[in-house]
Amino acid sequence: MPLRLHDTLERRLVDFSPLDPNGPVTFYTCGPTVYDYAHIGNFRSFLNADVLRRTLEFLGHDVRHVMNITDVGHMTDDAVADGGGEDKMAVAGKRLLEAKKSGSLPDGVELDPGDPGAIADFYAAAFVEDARLLGLKVVEDADTEPALMPRPTRWVPEMIALIERLIEGENAYVGGDGAVYFSVASFPDYGRLSGNSIEALREGQGGRVSATNQAAKRNPADFLLWKPDPSHLMRWASPWGEGYPGWHLECSAMAQGLLAPSEGEHAGQIDLHSGGEDNIFPHHECEIAQSRAASGAERFARYWFHTRHLVVEGEKMSKSKGNFFTVRDILAKGATPAALRLELVRTHYRQNANFTLQGLRDCGRMIDRWCRLDEQLAAGRVVPGEGPGPLEAALGGFTEAVSDDLHLARAIGVLSEAVNVSRLDDAAVSGDAARAATERAALRKMDEILGVLDRNTAIEPDADNDLATTIESHIAARAEAKANKDWAAADAIRDELSNLGVAIKDGPDGTTWTRIVE
Repeated sequence: MPLRLHDTLERRLVDFSPLDPNGPVTFYTCGPTVYDYAHIGNFRSFLNADVLRRTLEFLGHDVRHVMNITDVGHMTDDAVADGGGEDKMAVAGKRLLEAKKSGSLPDGVELDPGDPGAIADFYAAAFVEDARLLGLKVVEDADTEPALMPRPTRWVPEMIALIERLIEGENAYVGGDGAVYFSVASFPDYGRLSGNSIEALREGQGGRVSATNQAAKRNPADFLLWKPDPSHLMRWASPWGEGYPGWHLECSAMAQGLLAPSEGEHAGQIDLHSGGEDNIFPHHECEIAQSRAASGAERFARYWFHTRHLVVEGEKMSKSKGNFFTVRDILAKGATPAALRLELVRTHYRQNANFTLQGLRDCGRMIDRWCRLDEQLAAGRVVPGEGPGPLEAALGGFTEAVSDDLHLARAIGVLSEAVNVSRLDDAAVSGDAARAATERAALRKMDEILGVLDRNTAIEPDADNDLATTIESHIAARAEAKANKDWAAADAIRDELSNLGVAIKDGPDGTTWTRIVE
């Protein structure tokens, strides 16, 4: 079944077809800027990109997926193309320096706040750990091919070469302040992705043009490629002086260098590019201009995929409101990675999503039902009958839903209905092992996209944590009571655990526990 996907550039649903039908789909995702822990709004975008990648593989495509780890050049005022304000890595250094002075560095952080490389390494490792828990497949790929999660600081020579090509093609110039700028007048399609006109940008409408260095530019809408700045925390030698690259330049160099063919009919082009909707302008607009001007291709990415914003309990995330959550914050509440993953992706990617703790609980309960059925099917227990079972029959509807612009809510509905039909009555259980295996294969096939069945265990606290020790001792005492057929004592222990805010689940491999999300 072909995939129908909304292309931001075309502003409509289109049929997906790769540039090279015999090669892998080339897919670039704008990843995190590693100056702090990524929050759940960031992860909504990353997880939707993962769902798209999984859907492509579900439908039979091979995928080569790259996600960058930005460690330089992303400025605090990134709503303007020049990227005003301070480099976010420098901001992280200042924040950590103040924390170090006050003795309030986060647990496990032992680094020099003046060393941006150490800061990036720490937060990049934290991101990879969170991403692995939530099932981002690009992280698994990078275990064997680290280049699939590139760092801009390791791509500066390629960025300099790209600037030189742009200058040679008269798409870029050295401004009056010695910085290198891209000339938007040289690229007539500038603004097509975002719907911004050059005329509007020239007038500075909507705060889209930096108010600084306008005298140095030919056009106020021209954007930065290289900034000479010998005082910058991170800087490199270049033909235009010691300095640093523009944020947009980084992704053009890495996407084309890692994914796009250098010659032939599709030179300089990739299949897919994704990010959050806040990346559309200026970041992706500028990427398109740089990449196409350098390659001469009619497209940079064949399809553009953008995820809309996440709010929490109906409000924008804010630390002052107490509704600003990282992945670690949510998992510390006792939620499983599976429940968090499903809560972040079940609302259609082109709709704003409202994250709620009640929704998180609902996702947890739904996944628990799926996992119980998975265990029953693995044990050979299945609803008897002739012809395809409920899960096998659901595969067609599930596939149709995900092929329709990743309509996960509909796909989840199809799966949940099949799971409800498959619920076993212990008095009427079939021992048809072949039927059970076929049904389980169908469930597992659908989970290739959802990615939750093997992530439905809460992340336990450290072994020396008093609560963890108490819980484990209660579970051991309950197991002993059950072995002695002292059911009243076993039930009393379960109640004690519930009073501690802990839910337990008995399975073929023993008893597991999770903290109940408040």
